[in-house]
Amino acid sequence: MTLTSLTLSSNHHHLLPFSSVRHCRRHHQLRTSDTTLFAPPQHWNNNNNSSSLSFVKQTTTKDTSHNNVRFLCSPPPLLAVPVSLSQRVSRFVVPRGVPVDDLFYNGGATVAVLGGAYALVSAFDALTHRNILNQGLSRKLVHIMSGLLFLASWPIFSNSTEARYFAAFVPFVNLLRLLVNGLSLASDEGLIKSVTREGDPKELLRGPLYYVLMLMLCALVFWRESPIGVVSLAMMCGGDGVADILGRRFGSMKIPYNQKKSWAGSISMLVFGFLVSIGMLYYYSVAGLMQLNWESTVSRVAVVSLVATIVESLPVTKVVDDNISVPLATMAVASFTFSH
Repeated sequence: MTLTSLTLSSNHHHLLPFSSVRHCRRHHQLRTSDTTLFAPPQHWNNNNNSSSLSFVKQTTTKDTSHNNVRFLCSPPPLLAVPVSLSQRVSRFVVPRGVPVDDLFYNGGATVAVLGGAYALVSAFDALTHRNILNQGLSRKLVHIMSGLLFLASWPIFSNSTEARYFAAFVPFVNLLRLLVNGLSLASDEGLIKSVTREGDPKELLRGPLYYVLMLMLCALVFWRESPIGVVSLAMMCGGDGVADILGRRFGSMKIPYNQKKSWAGSISMLVFGFLVSIGMLYYYSVAGLMQLNWESTVSRVAVVSLVATIVESLPVTKVVDDNISVPLATMAVASFTFSH
């Protein structure tokens, strides 16, 4: 096998190991006396008089069983400037570039997510108007899907430090809408019917308001850098949302210490909260944003799901809304489990 190393001796020291490919005809052998110097692409040395290139002599060995030399690792293609080989850029995240470009890119992503959120609420409002969905089911489906779609949209923002603020602007706009309509400064019938239980605008200042506050909190504090925010939103949206739907439909058996909660609802929250959390973590792992040890991650998420389910079942709804108690309890437990 033939190995060649290229060293860039400048302010940035890199070792780029790669192998040359030499196709030998049948009955030909590699000779140990062959040596070659490999010149780098021209653009590697453009406008860089201070950099000196030193080449390491290629050494070869006999290979009696193979006629081909295969690539071990290829050098990065068409690099304008040397970059650290340890630098990892997630496959779905646009790298940070010129600040102006970054501003326009994140601004466009924010507009797109806002448009998607508005389209989602409008779609369920139309279904409610046509009596295809009742108001209660429509409200819960918006509860489930809006938060999860917001969470799923994070990878489309750039990897700049300011990206989280652009993402948090989406729930902030919804927060303003809730305040304006909840205080009766305006009246958006579609919004009121989609996210309230009884059509009372004042309801917007309770559960829905807490909901968007949690979305903002997770985006600003945890962002894509920690599984804690992902699991917290997954439990609040997926777990608690499904628990309410299935609990109302199949919840004939009540929990002894809280007659307003059912076994069906709590079991649904445990199962779906766990599955949605694992699904979102897998999505972020595939996107290259998180590297997880799945054996320990599954057990940690199971513990977090169990605690969140117990907290959701407690008779404290009149004191603390589920949209506050569930995500905050999840954040606390996940912070402990994922740090040990």
